[in-house]
Amino acid sequence: MRKVLAVTALAGSMAFAALAVSPAAQAATTITASASSSGWGKYYSSNSKAYTYGKTYKSGGKVYTHWYGKESTPKHGYVWFRYYSGGKWHQFYRHWNGSYDATWSGRGIKKIDTWTCWGGKHKYCGSHHRIYG
Repeated sequence: MRKVLAVTALAGSMAFAALAVSPAAQAATTITASASSSGWGKYYSSNSKAYTYGKTYKSGGKVYTHWYGKESTPKHGYVWFRYYSGGKWHQFYRHWNGSYDATWSGRGIKKIDTWTCWGGKHKYCGSHHRIYG
């Protein structure tokens, strides 16, 4: 009887170990880790002449986004933020020349998307990225 229990326990622990090392378990771990990560970027404009990166985090009931913008031409880079709060979407942009960083925050924010443009607020825009929520 003890041998049967020992074999059953050993088989169960081996099955658990196999699940822990399986690709599905690794993928789930990776997704969870990246979702809790607050750093984002580099997100480029469509012509790769400007990019933004930063971090987004929640503290004291507010969601903060600290972002950095880089571009090295006479024209401006633009970063757009679109956030969901109070049951509707809001959006705004900031522009910069050279290197720049800034922070913005808000209460009740559930989701934040961002994208980067160069040469005009609607020109050479890169793809949209979810950075929070």
